[in-house]
Amino acid sequence: MNLFELTLQFKGFPIKEAKKRLQEIKAVPEAAYEIYVKDLRQHVFDYHLRENTFYKNFIGNKKISSWNEIPILTKKELQVPLIDRFSHGFNAKNTYTGRTSGSSGKPLVYAKDHFCHAMTWAEIMDRFAWYDLDFNNSYQARFYGIPLDFKNYQKERLKDRLANRFRFPIFDLSKEKLESFLDTFRRKTFDYINGHTSSIVLFAKFLKEKNMVLTSVCPTLTTCVVTSEMLFNDDKKLLEKWIGVPVVNEYGASELDLIAFTNKNNQLQVNNETIFVEIVDENDAIVPHGSPGRIIITSLFNKAHPFVRYDVGDIGILEPTSTFKKPVLQTLVGRANDNAHLPNGTTVPGHTFYYVVKTALSTNSVVKEFIIEQRGIENFHLKYVSEKSLSAEEINSLEKSLLLYIKTDVQLTLEKVAALDRSTGKLKQFANLVDAKKSHE
Repeated sequence: MNLFELTLQFKGFPIKEAKKRLQEIKAVPEAAYEIYVKDLRQHVFDYHLRENTFYKNFIGNKKISSWNEIPILTKKELQVPLIDRFSHGFNAKNTYTGRTSGSSGKPLVYAKDHFCHAMTWAEIMDRFAWYDLDFNNSYQARFYGIPLDFKNYQKERLKDRLANRFRFPIFDLSKEKLESFLDTFRRKTFDYINGHTSSIVLFAKFLKEKNMVLTSVCPTLTTCVVTSEMLFNDDKKLLEKWIGVPVVNEYGASELDLIAFTNKNNQLQVNNETIFVEIVDENDAIVPHGSPGRIIITSLFNKAHPFVRYDVGDIGILEPTSTFKKPVLQTLVGRANDNAHLPNGTTVPGHTFYYVVKTALSTNSVVKEFIIEQRGIENFHLKYVSEKSLSAEEINSLEKSLLLYIKTDVQLTLEKVAALDRSTGKLKQFANLVDAKKSHE
């Protein structure tokens, strides 16, 4: 067992046992896998119904005769103190606890028992191994946020050293800072990049401006793994051209697990070993494979805290050919609550506005990053990072593109800013401030 795994074991997370269990799960044959998963999900439901007072109260007196009748759990129901959500025998001292970023508007404090947390790491290590990457020997260039207070800053830096990674803090992505990033890549022999999508995309745009492919100065790079934010096809092409390596999409939720990971066939393969994924409609009914719906997840190994039929807050589509043994995400649309509600009564998903801007502005546009905020039913505000203001022609093109995609007249205002808010580490292309205000009232 090497340093990274020894660190996990030392902290009380039985990674050796978890890796062994993961291999046993992978060995379950296709013909038996559906029964295996259904038995395991029923077991975790029965466990929490018996051992978790919070979950018992959530279910109440409902008569549950089939899996699909189990009520869906949302972050709203979980907005009670963590101490009130622990299963019997668990507490903050004998579990792994964490907090979500709050990018959905509702940060969540959560818990995992030690074996569950070890299974999460076993799953992540297994997926990275698809690309011959491991957390013990492969050197990671990490594009992530970092706590700025002294104690937690030093704690994260220590974790980075133990995990064989070098962190590029993403709160400052000025041209001067990106130049320093590039100098670091010249000096160090990184094997792969891992981090927030938008930050790495901005770095790739910086490389494009310099007409420099990153592997020309860091030839040891083999892979770029992006996470936490939507990966659009245009950005994927940009990354592959200017980073110079294949791009892998990692989709996960910190309170749960790794949810899906790009496989060698360029499919976003769902984690079917430690979680169970369902897609449901607005009435909580299971939709056929190939149809869009809310992503619902059951954590199959977490005994400390119930995540049974939990609405992760995203919209997605499973491939029609998905099976219990190999589910594949055909499309990941994004946050369910990132929708724009329009004056004509229609609703459009937030990722629409990515295409509004991309359609209106050429690939050589001065705009480096942007976010569109809905501030009223008819009022949309574009914040953008650029060295100069948009021209009248570009503004006109934006207005036409907006009308093309949303098919109703709205007011568009623009604001050039020095930088966009990355206080959570994440960056979105759209924010519905109207809904956000309502949810906090």
